[in-house]
Amino acid sequence: MVEKLQRILSDSKGARWTALFIVAFTMMMGYFITDVMDPLEKILETSRNAGGLGWTSADYGFFSGSYGYINVFLLMLFFGGIILDKMGIRFTGIMACALMVIGVSIKYFGVSHDFGDSTVYLNVLIYKGNLPLSAAVASIGFAIFGVGCEICGITVSKIITKWFTGHELAMAMGIQVALARLGTAGAMMGSLPIAQHFGNKVSAPVLFGLVLLIIGFLSFIVYTVMDKKLDESIAVAKGESLKEEEKQAEEGDDGKFHFRDLGLIFSNPGFWLITLLCLLFYGGVFPFLKFATKLMITNYGVPEHLAGIIPGLIPFGTILLTPLFGSLYDKVGKGATLMLIGSAMLAAIHFIFAIHILPYGWFAVIIMILLGVAFSLVPSAMWPSVPKIIPMRLLGTAYATIFFIQNIGLALVPVLIGKLNGIDPTYTTSMAVFCSFGCCAVLLSLLLIVVNKKKHYGLQDANIK
Repeated sequence: MVEKLQRILSDSKGARWTALFIVAFTMMMGYFITDVMDPLEKILETSRNAGGLGWTSADYGFFSGSYGYINVFLLMLFFGGIILDKMGIRFTGIMACALMVIGVSIKYFGVSHDFGDSTVYLNVLIYKGNLPLSAAVASIGFAIFGVGCEICGITVSKIITKWFTGHELAMAMGIQVALARLGTAGAMMGSLPIAQHFGNKVSAPVLFGLVLLIIGFLSFIVYTVMDKKLDESIAVAKGESLKEEEKQAEEGDDGKFHFRDLGLIFSNPGFWLITLLCLLFYGGVFPFLKFATKLMITNYGVPEHLAGIIPGLIPFGTILLTPLFGSLYDKVGKGATLMLIGSAMLAAIHFIFAIHILPYGWFAVIIMILLGVAFSLVPSAMWPSVPKIIPMRLLGTAYATIFFIQNIGLALVPVLIGKLNGIDPTYTTSMAVFCSFGCCAVLLSLLLIVVNKKKHYGLQDANIK
């Protein structure tokens, strides 16, 4: 039996880490595109005569939230998880990458084409008024991209679980998150200089991101070859026919996916606590980043050409800390405790932003670094905890449901914050909203510790066996 297990490709340290870095590169390119327009808010809101697109703060908020509109209102992310569990990693990953490329192409057309003064009137729950046609087209593209990026995210999570279960699972997920944050940091720090280099053209960094994303797509295609070889090695090790084992490996090592098994997910209290924690924690970070550049200029006096660098410190902090905290979880455990500490830090940091103490650039740098620590603690423990409470065959659907709920926040919170900033340009109100998210996340983390002790999920146990 030992000899058979040694023939499984994932038991090769070099093979599994190579697979990780390939798919992590794809996600890194996706995250670059996700945040590529965040530092460009002031250019977007500049009049068309001055080289901008003439958007308002509310228009920008609508566009920022459009990332999750299709995922949330058409349930595409939830269905994406079912597709992953039914159709497998290779099919779902290629589909997701193709959707990302298509979405960014539409987004690029929206911000590069001259639509004149054309507008689209919207009267929906999240927006009422005339939306510039450029914003409408860009939002459609961003929404399609959001479907692909989120489905790709859950696919990569299942890939890492497939290769690293019983090995360095939390550290592997931490490194994937860190590389994704590197994509965010690249967007936050490089987008504005690229746009300024080409005469304040918003389309320039978007086009650059599109090229990177196509490279990421090709990278994932390379991974599918490794995935097929992993399935073959599992088939040989277990002594089963190749055809049958490929099918089982694609659906999950623990058996087949059945719709009736969804009850195992939805009746699990630990799953819902992690899901709601994800909603509130990420709702207090990603939407904040979309407005943080302007916050640095308005409240901390940071020069415009440097304002995007400070929010970029958050992703850079996670590049080192997320794998570090993931390794700690692998070796020592205490996953629920790590989530509690990170949530408490999130609440405290947004409270500091809300009360406007020490309005100096150097202080903003310190606070952003601390937010980066919080942003490392929670994801490093949260994502590796899901496989501890959900069977492998349902893992795609479980991750998809978490991402779906998360996307509700990513879709609606930016719209809310955009409107609040229009009413209160001091950011006091919007930062108070973010602070409340952190406080609620603390309560959920405490409940998770209690439920984990009762249900014996093993969230406080080490991952490496």
